[in-house]
Order: sequence, then structure tokens, then C-alpha cells
Amino acid sequence: MNNQGEKLRNVLVPVLSVLMGFILGAIIMLISGQDPISGYQAMLKTAFQSPKSIGEIFVTAAPLILTALGFAVANSAGFFNIGLSGQALCGWVASIWVALSMPEASRWVVLPLAVIVGALAGAVAAAIPGFLRAFFGTSEVIVTIMLNYVFLYTSTHIVNNVMSPDVMSNKGVTKVIGANASLRTDFLKELSGGSRLNIGIFLAVIFLVLIWFLMKKTTLGYEIRSVGMNPFASEYAGMSSKRTIVLSMVISGTLAGLGGVILGLGTFGNFFVQGSSLSIGFDGMAISLLGAGSSVGIFLSALLFSVLKLGGQGMPLRAGVPIELVDVVIAAIIFFVAISYLIRFLLAKASGSKKEVAVVEELAGKTDPTSQEGGKI
Repeated sequence: MNNQGEKLRNVLVPVLSVLMGFILGAIIMLISGQDPISGYQAMLKTAFQSPKSIGEIFVTAAPLILTALGFAVANSAGFFNIGLSGQALCGWVASIWVALSMPEASRWVVLPLAVIVGALAGAVAAAIPGFLRAFFGTSEVIVTIMLNYVFLYTSTHIVNNVMSPDVMSNKGVTKVIGANASLRTDFLKELSGGSRLNIGIFLAVIFLVLIWFLMKKTTLGYEIRSVGMNPFASEYAGMSSKRTIVLSMVISGTLAGLGGVILGLGTFGNFFVQGSSLSIGFDGMAISLLGAGSSVGIFLSALLFSVLKLGGQGMPLRAGVPIELVDVVIAAIIFFVAISYLIRFLLAKASGSKKEVAVVEELAGKTDPTSQEGGKI
């Protein structure tokens, strides 16, 4: 059952989650002796102080959009892909390796090749847990968590011991790629006041549209959503749940790999040894949950997270507020998203309609609390 009230709640829940996250952050600032108004003003001034800072918002958002999309696709199929960080890392390393190996090649050859190889690296990384889940029933959560560490330390080994010394700048740091393999353009740099804004944001938006079309308008998308809701009924209807499981994880990994490609070919221009898993993987999960798995929601949530992260860097300098409070606000937002049923129930109660309350309770009753289905795209 779904009515206008439920559609309104679908919009209000993330909005209220963000609002309550900011309120909780403000309360913590007050308790710690900080001025929340000055803190948030400093955040906004830092994030929007110049065309360069605005350009950096989109630079940060692009890989987050792709990892969030990757999580949403897997989530639609009923899986919790915790391995987005490792899959993005694979895409980053592979794309940089290709770019540095072809320094004299034409831009029309090396750039598409580097992007494709990076995406394929992410796809292969995600296919492993997908295959194990489909044919052996292993938990994709455990496998992807372990693979994050495998890929992390493998990338360190590749950079330190496998890559040619010719492409290395220092120990653990590669040279910067040439202009022939870069996603940056002079036009975007000038437009954004010298920021690192690159073609990656356009790739992210294109894939937002493509994945929406895939999930809503194609047979494969229907099968992915069907398997996510009930794999046994899908098998009975003639769908191959094993094939769909693997394909959904491959698509998820491809998107995460593209997020890593944008980091390599657009944001940084090289690769350097990582001390921990990439944050874009875990942030992508949070963005997907906040955006309810929808393309528009993911785009807006990615921009919000970018503003929080970039603007938060100015809070200590402008207002004396610890930057860690930004993480508190983000965590609070995700917490309120996690208790969305309570928010929906309170909104229904506030409407004064018993029918609205019944709708919320019925939808909650149909939802298995252990199920990860929920990507809407």
C-alpha cells in the first residue's frame, strides 16, 4: 500500500534526518562550549567562499556519487556491498598504471582505455564475493570486508614492488600522469577558478541516468529488484538468481571502480600508498542510505556530504570548532536515517489519521528487518 502520505514521508524522512543531525551537532557544540551558529557559518563560508571552493565540492562529490550508486545497485539485489573501498582502490591503481604505461599515446586512446581498465578492475574485485555468494552461500559482508584489506595491501605491494621504477616518483608514490590521460581540462579549471574540477562529475551524472534507466526500464533491472525482494519466488518465475547475484555485484563493482578512476585520473593525477581503506566507499554507503537509493537523492546527498567535508575544514580556523564535529553531524544524520521507521510513525501520528498510521505499520510489517533490500534508484 502506498498513498500520498507515504510519498510525502519518503521526502520528509531524509530532510528531517539532515535537520536533526545538524541540531544534534549544535547541541554537542553548545555542551563543549562552542558557538554552533559561528561553526555552521564558518562551514558555509568555507564551502562557498569562491568559485574554486565550489568547484572542489563537485570534485569531492563525483566519486561519492559512483560509490553510492554501486551500493544502491547491490542493495536492490539484497546485498550489503561493504567492499566499495577496495573496489574503488582497484580502479584507482589500474587506471593510473595504464595511464603511466602509455605516456606518448593519443588522449583518445589512453584516456578511454584507462577508464575502462579501471572500471573492469572494480568489476572483477566485486565479482569475487558475488560468485562466492551465488554458488556457495557465503556472506558478502564478511568476504567484502576481508577483501578490502587484501586489495589495500596488494595495492601497496604493486606500487612498491611491481610497477616499473620509470613510473615512480618516490617510494610508494607514482609520477603524475600526463595531460593525455587526465580527466581535467583547461576550460573547467578556468571556469572554477583553478580548482581540480574535471570531467568526472559529468561521468557521475551520466551514470546516474544510465543506472536509473537500467533499474527501471530494463529486464535486468527488474530481475535485480525481484531477486532482492524474494530470490526463491524469482527462481520459481524462471529467473536465474545466481546469474543476477553475480551481475548485480559486477555492476556495483564497476561503479565503485569508476569512482576510483575519477580519484586517480581527475582528483589526484597519481597514486600513492594508502594507509587505510578509502573513505569514499563508506561515505558512499551513507550517501546511498540518506538518498534512499534514488538517483536524485544520491546526487543531493553527495553534494551535502561534500559541503560538510570541505566546509568543515574551515571550522577550526574560522570558529575554533573541532573538525571532528563534522563527522559527528554526518554520523547523526545516518543515525536518524537508520531509525526512519520511528520518524515515519511520528509523522503519521502527527497527521492525526489512523489510516496513515496503519500504512506505516503495514509497510513495516512487510519489511524483514534482516533484509538489505531497499535500493530504489
